[in-house]
Amino acid sequence: MMADAQLGVAKIGVTKIGMTRIGMGIDIGGSGIKGAPVDLETGQLTRDRIKIATPSPSTPEAVAEVVRLVADGFDELPPSAPVGVTIPGVVQHGVVRTAANIDKQWIGFDAQSLFTTAIGRPCFLVNDADAAGVAEARFGAAEGQRGLVVVTTLGTGIGTALIYNGSLIPNAELGHIEVDGFDAETKAAASAREREGLTYPQWAKRLQRYFTALEDLLWPDLFVVGGGVSRKSEKFLPLLKLRTPIVPAATRNGAGIAGAAVLAAEPTTAPW
Repeated sequence: MMADAQLGVAKIGVTKIGMTRIGMGIDIGGSGIKGAPVDLETGQLTRDRIKIATPSPSTPEAVAEVVRLVADGFDELPPSAPVGVTIPGVVQHGVVRTAANIDKQWIGFDAQSLFTTAIGRPCFLVNDADAAGVAEARFGAAEGQRGLVVVTTLGTGIGTALIYNGSLIPNAELGHIEVDGFDAETKAAASAREREGLTYPQWAKRLQRYFTALEDLLWPDLFVVGGGVSRKSEKFLPLLKLRTPIVPAATRNGAGIAGAAVLAAEPTTAPW
């Protein structure tokens, strides 16, 4: 699945507003669905995000309706503007293959076609952690980094993205590796810390085991840690003793939106 082409080479199907290349990203999360126009040169959101609560149950049809509402909130974008949509699951050719933290009805569902129909324009579907990884490689903490970067998002689960010399290796579900007999995300995700009332030092011991397992498997050049908890990275990252440099994400809450928009604008450089 690895691609030699560097992300950012092709400039395809991009809408300009003034001199700014604009796309739109929509990020589907467990609690909220958010979207915004994105300056594809800088990764900055050009308008405030629209965020709507994720429906419960989060069936494909219910989520598609919310995605439509978010997209409709930016009616100034021309029909040619590229639209990327993230989803928390493995994506192959627009079809969702896993559903660890979303409704099981998504498994085997052609979600790319569903969202294209719902919003009335072509869209590109991507795994949410992969989108965040692309944003960090293009605009954030991994910008210009050579070698292997592992981007992790610590939230309800653990999302991971592998970036090699700037190119995405998609669908690396490394939040589910087995550590000490458990699916890693059940013990080391940010939700586990909150659910069990762990202090940051207690949680850091679990993160130590998780990141040590990753570096022993992959020998990366850099770890980037995202997710909402990265805003408090000073409480836990300094407690980790790794041979691999580990830094907080720089793109924060806009990562999935920006990465999805970039991948939608540059489909020929995506490695699938």
